[in-house]
Amino acid sequence: MRRALIVIDVQESFRQRPAWQAVNNPDIADDVNALVAAARADGDLVVWVLHAEPGGDGVFDPAHGFVRLLPELDYREGEPLLVKTSVNAFTTTNLAQLLTTHGVRELRVCGIRSEQCVETTTRIGHDLGYQMTYVVDATATFPMPHPDAPADRTVAEVLADPRTKQADDVVAHTAWVLADRGFATVATVAEVTGTLTRS
Repeated sequence: MRRALIVIDVQESFRQRPAWQAVNNPDIADDVNALVAAARADGDLVVWVLHAEPGGDGVFDPAHGFVRLLPELDYREGEPLLVKTSVNAFTTTNLAQLLTTHGVRELRVCGIRSEQCVETTTRIGHDLGYQMTYVVDATATFPMPHPDAPADRTVAEVLADPRTKQADDVVAHTAWVLADRGFATVATVAEVTGTLTRS
């Protein structure tokens, strides 16, 4: 087995935040499931990653019960399920050891958030020598408020601020940088699964 699909932070924690109403890809589970089905059909390793902040008293604190995969996801018993406490999927898990054990040198990544945990995992994976594919439309993120904006604003106020970077723009910029700087090949679900139709 030389390739793996890494599904990052597609978890209930995010749906518990008000910002979920502004997520750019609310059906991300469908996109991830398509990738998972293709990975299994190809005999690839599927690795699931969750983010936790123990003691943080928020939606990522395991004590509140939200650090779990979205129920729509097609997780199968026996597939690796790792829990990280850092932004990337490598630093606080045994992911690298797991991949080495399986002889994996090529990674496809997807998940939440496009420009944070998925992008950072992609960059670190590249630096560790893996061939990276960032599956752009199987990621999701949220509008990014201006750094000077108050932290306690409502989602509506964030969206109304002309300084806010909209979620689709964040995704597009992230993919552009990863591809332009050579960190990853950027692909779509259709390209990865072979369902791309040509006119």
